[in-house]
Amino acid sequence: MVPKKDTAVSSSSPYDDDLNGVADPRGSEQELGSSSSKSRRAFDRKSYSGALLFNFGAFLLPALYGTLSKLWVANIDSSMVVTTDVYTYIGVVTECINEGLPRAAWVIIGDKSSRSLSSRLSLSYTLIAFQAILGTILSIILLAAADKFADSFVPIEVRAASLKYVRISAFSALSSALETSVSACTRALDKPNVPLLISSVKFAINIILDLLLISKFHVGKAKPSVNEQAWIRLACDMASSIAGLLYFVYLSHRKRSSTTLPEQRAEKVHPSLKALGVLIRPGSITFAESAVRNALYLWLISGIVSLGSDYATAWGIFNTIRWGLVMVPVQSLEATSNAFVGHAWGKWRSEVGITTLNPKASRQDLLYITRPAFISLAIALAVEIPLCILLSTVGAYPYAMWLSNTPTVAKITTKMWRTIDWCYILTPHPHSSPPSSSRQDRDGISTNPSRRICCTFFRGRLSVKRRV
Repeated sequence: MVPKKDTAVSSSSPYDDDLNGVADPRGSEQELGSSSSKSRRAFDRKSYSGALLFNFGAFLLPALYGTLSKLWVANIDSSMVVTTDVYTYIGVVTECINEGLPRAAWVIIGDKSSRSLSSRLSLSYTLIAFQAILGTILSIILLAAADKFADSFVPIEVRAASLKYVRISAFSALSSALETSVSACTRALDKPNVPLLISSVKFAINIILDLLLISKFHVGKAKPSVNEQAWIRLACDMASSIAGLLYFVYLSHRKRSSTTLPEQRAEKVHPSLKALGVLIRPGSITFAESAVRNALYLWLISGIVSLGSDYATAWGIFNTIRWGLVMVPVQSLEATSNAFVGHAWGKWRSEVGITTLNPKASRQDLLYITRPAFISLAIALAVEIPLCILLSTVGAYPYAMWLSNTPTVAKITTKMWRTIDWCYILTPHPHSSPPSSSRQDRDGISTNPSRRICCTFFRGRLSVKRRV
């Protein structure tokens, strides 16, 4: 992640002009979210607090829609609520590529002290183009393997009816890859308003179309289906991602046109293989880590799905609560701290000199670079600990009951919240196809010896029996 002699996309010239015209976050209390005599700075996206507000809105709207979509699908057919989790699991697969090169954006594109605006934009366009190609390839693979994907992640009770939903949702991999790459680039360029625009467009169009077509108050007398919800969601995801990309291109063109530096006007901005090479070096590490982690996660999820519809639905509700309520502040804080740590690292690296291949940082330098991360950590602990305690004690059951409208599912979800570590570690994985009822014991747990120990622990921790 240390800049080397990639002069095609990197420069040691003192380009302090970026998309916001602010170069040095060191020593600025405003940049790190401290109190300021000018209250308007708190809402400036160049400051920590302003960026946090933009990021919170950008993450809140999709989470809110994810919760509402569960309710609408439950009104259509409560047995098909578990089918909508296919969208989430496709997102987990896509996360492998979304946590590769986009993670490199924070220290590469976010380095506004050692890289010119034009080089950072070239890196951004390269990242977006490469991720769009990967997303397209992954979507085609998921479409071709829809049957096998459904076998692993859709309960047998609704598997046949869910195949079309899986095929429609396959192309959400493309929209997710495009949205994530645009969001990562623009946040690294101190433009969190672009991800907020993406989320706002997605949320607004989704709500309008869902109200018109699949809600209780939908237009017409025909009964809506869960596949209509999939088409609506895919269309809105693609439309919002493209809108965000076009807005980013517009902002970039306007900034370059208004710059007074002739060097930046002369530099060409376009995707290139050299820029891709700069991103691959740090991105390959995060890609490998993400691939291993998400593969293990999907391995565990397939085990939960094999236990039947109640358990699969409960896990989906669990994740809806987790990502819709608990993780929104964490994601917002993470995105904000990543951007400002990247800026601070770039400033320090520029001061040390990019020709120094093995720079050494003092303790003071490390504290300066990591200060935004510690601020985010403190805020996250202050918010998340009380929230998790509240959910575990009194909030999980009524919330799960509201989302699922099924007491059994709500009980399982509540138990998952209270034994979250066991749910992640001891969830069984099916070594064969999901068992038929003749191969299950009276509690619906497979009698396969290779899985029985894990199943016993899982059943004992949940202590909620399914109806067979």
